[in-house]
Amino acid sequence: MQETVAPPTLPVSLAALLSREDLALRQITGPPAAEVAIHWAHTSEMADPYPYLLGGELLLTAGVHIPPGAGTEGYFDAYVARIVAAGGAALGFGVAPVHDTVPRALVAACEGHGLPLVEVPPQTTFSGVARAVWQLMARARLAELRRVSEAQRQLAAAASRPDPVPSVLRRLATRLDGRAVLYGPEGAEIAAAGREPGDEVRGALAKLARFVTSRASTTATDTVAGTRLAAYALGTGGGFVLGVAAPQRESGDHTIASVAAVLLSLLTGEHQSGTGAARSSALVRLLLGARPEEVAPLLGGGGWRVVHGRPEGRTAPDPVAASALGAALGSPLVDVAGERVRVLVPDGRAVERVPGWTLGVSAAAAPRNWPAADTQAARALARARATRAPLLRHGDRPTALTDLVPPAEADAHARALLAPIERSPALVETLRTWLSLHGSWDRTAVALDVHRNTVRQRIARCAALLDTDLDDPDVRMELWFALRTP
Repeated sequence: MQETVAPPTLPVSLAALLSREDLALRQITGPPAAEVAIHWAHTSEMADPYPYLLGGELLLTAGVHIPPGAGTEGYFDAYVARIVAAGGAALGFGVAPVHDTVPRALVAACEGHGLPLVEVPPQTTFSGVARAVWQLMARARLAELRRVSEAQRQLAAAASRPDPVPSVLRRLATRLDGRAVLYGPEGAEIAAAGREPGDEVRGALAKLARFVTSRASTTATDTVAGTRLAAYALGTGGGFVLGVAAPQRESGDHTIASVAAVLLSLLTGEHQSGTGAARSSALVRLLLGARPEEVAPLLGGGGWRVVHGRPEGRTAPDPVAASALGAALGSPLVDVAGERVRVLVPDGRAVERVPGWTLGVSAAAAPRNWPAADTQAARALARARATRAPLLRHGDRPTALTDLVPPAEADAHARALLAPIERSPALVETLRTWLSLHGSWDRTAVALDVHRNTVRQRIARCAALLDTDLDDPDVRMELWFALRTP
C-alpha cells in the first residue's frame, strides 16, 4: 500500500459536517463521525479514483461509474479498497438521479474496510457539501489563529514576570495540556511545569532533548505511549533545550511551542557578540585596576542611570529573572544583589514601569559618579516600596539650595553634625529613610524591612546621640541636608 499524505489544511470533523441541518447528511456505516477528520471534499465518478486523491478527502460520487449488473461484492470491495489505499477519509454517496438507494454491497464493502459511508439526499448538491466543508475549514482556521495569537500574548506576558522561565513553562504546559521542561547543557531538568508523565515518557523526552543537542537539527519529534513529544534546541549556543509532552497535537501547537522556545532563548541566552566581548574586556580592566571612567567607552558613550529593582511579593530574584529585567530595560549590565537587582542603563534609554517589579531610578551620572548614582537608586527604591509606587526617580533638579554651599564646606559640616551616629550605618540609613518619608513609622519599616518598633528605637537612639529634638522642623531640615551630602 502506498503511503499517503493528507493535504496541509486544517481538518474538520465529519461530525461537524453531519450536524449541518441544511445538508441532511446521514452516516450509514463506519467509525464514529467524531473520530473522522476531513481535509477536503472531492467529486469523482472514476471507477478507480486512486490516482486523483491526495488523502484525507470526503469522496463524493453518484455511482455513475458502477457498471450494469455490478451487484456482486467483488466490484464494490475493489472500489472501496482503492479509496482506503489512497487515504480517503470517507465516502459520500448521492442517491438520485442514478440510484434510488445506496447499494447494499457498497455498504458491506465500506463496513468491511472501515470506511465511513455517508448518504447524500437528492436535495443536497455535491457543491453544497464541498462549500460546507470549506466553511468549516475557514472557521477552524480562524479559531486556530485566535488561539495561537492569544497564546503568544500570554507567553510574552509570562516572560516579563519576575520568575520568567517558570512562568513561560507553566503557560506553555497549560496551553498544550501537557508537560513543558527546560533542560540544561548536561541534560538535567532545570525547571518544569504541567502534569508529570510516566517514567517511559519522561525518559523518552529527556533522550529526545539530548538528541537535538548532539545533531545539527534544532527540533525533533516522537510519539511514546500515545504521548506526542517534541524537543526544541534553544538558540543560545549553551545546550539548553525545551521539551514538550502532550497527549495530542493540534495544528497550532508547534507554533505556540516555537514562540516559547524563542522567549526561553532570550531569557537563558548569553549574547556572544561584539557587545558581549566589550563587556568582558571592561570587566577584566576593572579587575586589573582601571577606573570606571576609563572602561566606560567600551560600554557605550554618554551618561548612565542606575536602576534598582525588586520583585513584587517575597520572591527573591534569580539570575534568569535579573536577565529578564535587564532585557525589559534594554541593558545587559545586570547584577543580582541579595533581594534586589541592579541594572546600569544608558541615559538615552527611557526607564518605564516593568510589570511585577518595583523600581528606583537614579539621576543621570558620569562613570566617576556611578557610586553616588547607585545610592540614589537604592533610596528611590526604598521610597517606592514604602509608598507602594511601581517606579520612583531620584529628583534631578538643575539648581538646589545645597548648590549654594561649597562642597568641601558642606561635607565638613555634615561630618561634624552626623559624627555621633556615623559609626552605625543602620542608624544613619534609618534616619535618612525616616526623614524622607516625613516621619512615617510604618512606611519606614516597610522600606527597611524591619518592625516599626525597631524604627522607633533607632530614631530615639539617633535623637539621644545627636542630642537634638527631631520633632523640630529646622532640625529635620538641617539633618536632611547633611544626609544628602555625598
